[in-house]
Parts: sequence; structure tokens; C-alpha cells
Amino acid sequence: MNMKVKEMDETIIYGITTRTTNANEMKSDTAKIGKIWEKFDSEVTVDYQNGERVYGVYYNYESDLNGEFSVLAGYEKTNSALEAVTLQKGNYIVFEAKAEYNDDDARIQAVIGAWGDIWQYFNDVNSKFKRAYKTDYEYYKNQTEIDIYISID
Repeated sequence: MNMKVKEMDETIIYGITTRTTNANEMKSDTAKIGKIWEKFDSEVTVDYQNGERVYGVYYNYESDLNGEFSVLAGYEKTNSALEAVTLQKGNYIVFEAKAEYNDDDARIQAVIGAWGDIWQYFNDVNSKFKRAYKTDYEYYKNQTEIDIYISID
């Protein structure tokens, strides 16, 4: 697991949002995150050739990993037709994920694997950092590389 600590500035992301829980995401009949990504991909044009990138933002946490939270699939381009969420300024641990292939299934598996590493890290009583549950986000650097930023206290 490759990770580093970074201080990040406030950034606004525009996109499509939903509210869910980790328990709901484990069952295909109640999962919502994949559906907002499908909707975002079909309704929003992202200019990857000119450097636009997408984000998966987790925010408005009810409590911790067991409570409800909001998720937004989006990008930085100002778009008044979409919802806006602010990535809070602060310290984040950045976990790096890499898909073996340039396809959706490989990307999904890389992200799921990285989140498994994240949960394992923060469940360890000896971990150096504690999650803040403010804003966390996935930043899709390119077709195979994803950085996941987890807010820390």
C-alpha cells in the first residue's frame, strides 16, 4: 500500500450526487454509487484531452464508515446544472491505486482494493492517523491511476 500525507486547498467539484451507506453498497439491489457514475458518464462531457479529470467525492458523513454519507461523481469545471460540493482544506492521506488494464472493470477493482486497504489501515489501533470524516475523494489522474484522499485530524 503506497500512501503519503498532503495538505490540500479548498476546491469545488460539480457533479451528480446521492446518499448511501457502505452496507447498501455491498448489495447490488441497494447500491447507488455505480448508478451515479453511469448517469454522470452519460450526461456530462469531460474534456480529458485538455486536462479535465473526474472525482468521486464522499462527504456529509452522518458519523463514520457505518453511517450514511453523500457521494458525488463530478469534475472541477463550473457547471450550474450540477450540484456543487467543496473539498475541504486540510490534511489528507493519499492512497494510490493502479488498475492493471485500461477498462472500467479494472478501474473498479483497483478502487475497491484501495478502499479495502484504507479501511484496514484505519481499523488498526496503531495507525498513526485518524479519519476526520469531512471530505474524502477519489481523483482519477488518468485511465489507470487513481489517488484516494482521506481527510485526517
